[in-house]
Amino acid sequence: MADVSDDNRASLLGDYLRARRALVTPQQAGLAPGGNRRVPGLRREEVAMLAGISADYYLRLERGRDKNPSPQVLESLARVLHLDEVEQEYLLSLAAARPGPRRRGKPERVPPRLHQLPAAVQVPAFVEGRAFDVLASNRLAVALSPRLQPGHNRLRSLLLDPEEQAFQQDWRRSAEGFIAAFRRSATDDIDNPRFVELVGELSLSSELFRTLWARHDIRTLDGGTTTVNHPVVGELRLHRDKLPVDDLLLVLYYADRGSESDEKLRLLASMAHMAPAPTDVGA
Repeated sequence: MADVSDDNRASLLGDYLRARRALVTPQQAGLAPGGNRRVPGLRREEVAMLAGISADYYLRLERGRDKNPSPQVLESLARVLHLDEVEQEYLLSLAAARPGPRRRGKPERVPPRLHQLPAAVQVPAFVEGRAFDVLASNRLAVALSPRLQPGHNRLRSLLLDPEEQAFQQDWRRSAEGFIAAFRRSATDDIDNPRFVELVGELSLSSELFRTLWARHDIRTLDGGTTTVNHPVVGELRLHRDKLPVDDLLLVLYYADRGSESDEKLRLLASMAHMAPAPTDVGA
């Protein structure tokens, strides 16, 4: 894991506290709303009071001047800011020293043991990197979505490709989840050239990305169930599993056996059988 400097981590902590403070209303915190509030959400002194710390100390945290807040202080702030378990874990990580060798920005490569696995399974399968770059995929994954070909980036496709937006039945919710998961992935390697490049590109190209990135939402993008709109076979209800392999993820989509979506996947499989196999990135 990358070694983020103390100064950078303190700055990230301050940014996160400010962003989350702006999302908590006085009513949610049990305070009177007041008639002349100049800031969205809670004031600094209100957060400090509710967390049981001094306003001056909280100001130092937001300005990155205190680099070693105690877990007890952070847990109190997490309670005031209504953070869930994942968000609280992230808050604690921002104040924790993470010694270790710095990544050198090397290209992500699919391990040899993963090269053949997507081709061997009978469901849409692909390998993605930490920035949602598609590194390897099977024919059925590409038949499900051409954006799952190696060389594509799932976050960029979601935000900038109209076909991907039509493919996702709940596009806005998908975008929110991807951006929040991307921030969680990027934080411990904030200087990684790939992350810097992608954040810069999407900040210029997508208003939605700029808006959601500024919120500092944090989420895991684990397995679950999703519904997509395929241009040929129509609506598909699919389960998604993500299996970690080193720093990569093997992603599998599959339907309930015997369901209408399962039948549609079989139709896609027969169509995909005639297509050329995708070429892995970094093979």
